[in-house]
Amino acid sequence: MKQEMAKYTSADLEVWSTLFKRQRTNLEQKGSRAYLDCLDNMHPVLNANEIPDFEKIDRWFADTTGWKIEVVPGLIPVDDFFTLLAEKRFCSSTWLRTMNQLDYLEEPDMFHDIFGHIPLLSNPDFSQFAQEFGQLGKCFIGEERVIKSLQRLYWFTIEFGVIAEENKIKAYGAGIMSSFGETNRVAKKACNFLPFDIDEILAKEFHTDIMQTDYFVIESFEQLKASLKAADLEFSRKITLL
Repeated sequence: MKQEMAKYTSADLEVWSTLFKRQRTNLEQKGSRAYLDCLDNMHPVLNANEIPDFEKIDRWFADTTGWKIEVVPGLIPVDDFFTLLAEKRFCSSTWLRTMNQLDYLEEPDMFHDIFGHIPLLSNPDFSQFAQEFGQLGKCFIGEERVIKSLQRLYWFTIEFGVIAEENKIKAYGAGIMSSFGETNRVAKKACNFLPFDIDEILAKEFHTDIMQTDYFVIESFEQLKASLKAADLEFSRKITLL
């Protein structure tokens, strides 16, 4: 599949621009500085004034961490998702919500995928974590219990992760960064902040249809990378015991 830039309308640009400007302002004191620095660095190819062109973004990444955007129609099989991550290819849809859907969608659109996920992939430590996450998933394809645990780790880090910065808890997960309401919920501390515990995360269920109540706080992206080694050891041990 390929992004077709000619199909975007002035209404699409209005939605993109409205979402981008509103959330960039909202995140200034609430989002991780690491994320915001990445977003600002990407301004030539990711900004409020134009629909993001995936080919331009790919060329920008060629000079940084080497990621590419893989156009997908929606959710894809988890095996394929892990494989793409391992190859530094991040999935994105090409459709945008409408003006009357600014605050809630049942499935991710391009604003979530691109504004939420893509900037941090230019951070070397986070980039390495995301790729190694995919590589770990590829090693356990077919192991249903392991894959479920990895989905939980993805959910509480890449999608809904928070980090301790400057003695404050800041958001970095894409599900928060692309959500006006969830960003404010985290900032107001209308939720539970838990120490980052890999064993607890691998066993914790999550819900996709409501705002989160529990968030796991990391101290650095280095901690994320270390968690993959711990997870790998735990998965291997469990499989050996079966």
